[in-house]
Amino acid sequence: MKVLIANKYLYAKAGAETVVLQEREYLKRRGIEVIDFAMAHPNNIASDYSSFFVSPREYRQGGRAARIGSALSLVHSREAVKKITELIDRAQPDIVHCHNVYHQLTPSIINAAKRRGKSVVLTVHDYKPVCPVRTRLRNGQCCSLCRGGDFFQVLRNRCADGSVSHSALLYGEAVVQRWLGNYENVDYVLAPSRFMRDSLIERFRRDRLVLLYNGVDVASINATEHDDGYVLYCGRVAFGKGVDTLLAAHATAAPPWQLVVAGDGPLLETLRSRYSSNVRFTGHLSRGALEDAVKRAAVVAVPSNAPENCPMSILEAMAYGKPVVATRSGGIPELVLDGVTGFLFDVGNTQQLTGHIDRLMSDLGLRRIMGKAARQRAATQFSLEQHTNALMKLYATVMARPSRAVA
Repeated sequence: MKVLIANKYLYAKAGAETVVLQEREYLKRRGIEVIDFAMAHPNNIASDYSSFFVSPREYRQGGRAARIGSALSLVHSREAVKKITELIDRAQPDIVHCHNVYHQLTPSIINAAKRRGKSVVLTVHDYKPVCPVRTRLRNGQCCSLCRGGDFFQVLRNRCADGSVSHSALLYGEAVVQRWLGNYENVDYVLAPSRFMRDSLIERFRRDRLVLLYNGVDVASINATEHDDGYVLYCGRVAFGKGVDTLLAAHATAAPPWQLVVAGDGPLLETLRSRYSSNVRFTGHLSRGALEDAVKRAAVVAVPSNAPENCPMSILEAMAYGKPVVATRSGGIPELVLDGVTGFLFDVGNTQQLTGHIDRLMSDLGLRRIMGKAARQRAATQFSLEQHTNALMKLYATVMARPSRAVA
């Protein structure tokens, strides 16, 4: 079997890329031939197919004319269509598996693959098909205004950082994609949480939606009951991630607990200057350093305001045997069992967050009990082996059916 995997980055940039790279390596170990398609980037891992990768794209650089031209190419990329068509003709994959392809690769590659008679599956890592800004977050609250296809809401509410021009671009992109029918021509859509699956019901036919949780490579992770007595946040330091909520909770804790914020982002310097006592901001960590930080943490906090899908940070923390304190939103309650593998709190509720972390930090025995339960849950419910076995079964189902023609 040959599988073409398309994702805009081919390095461990974020959670979506962690999923992509894990699937890629596991499939190769199973004897599957994997064909890469991505954007050219200096951080990409080595690939035999890099000559087919598309040029880097950034629509906020250059003069007005350059920005307009780049913006149009982020909606429909003729280069990506040309190169993936050439790659399909050369490598002859049995299946095209798309992940995060919008903007740099664009969903136009879906119809390009369909025109070559290939079946296409799409893993949806965020809410882009039903939310032009990807997050389903507006004014700090989970938003459903665009789920039914009324994408004008993104322009009316200036959802893209309050910018009219940026919101207009994303509105136009969503309308054009719907008109082109790229997403609609996918054979199967893989949703990594029930929350995501339910969010997509109005965009995709129910019989094309498949629930497939992300997997974590539990076999390669050694859980430990020991910790260095700090709370860890790992992820983007950006709006919607709730880092400010965590820092505000930490500021009210008595006695205070150590807090490590691992990650980079636009809010890093602002929050670093505002909060300094008993907080260590590490900035971006390499993969190895991040794994070490998780291994030595007492508690992992995921305070996101946005309705997260299936965060790899939670699955990896569970695999290391760490209790997780996270928001009761999106797909998170499907991962964290409240009172068993960690605690859940209401979005933005610093009092609940402080109380949960205080309780765990003052009770090593409770941390060990919850950490053990978390590791067991990761191993039995969210292992990479289970994930990939289910993916292989889906591939077999796809290959047994003729590819649907472009609508």
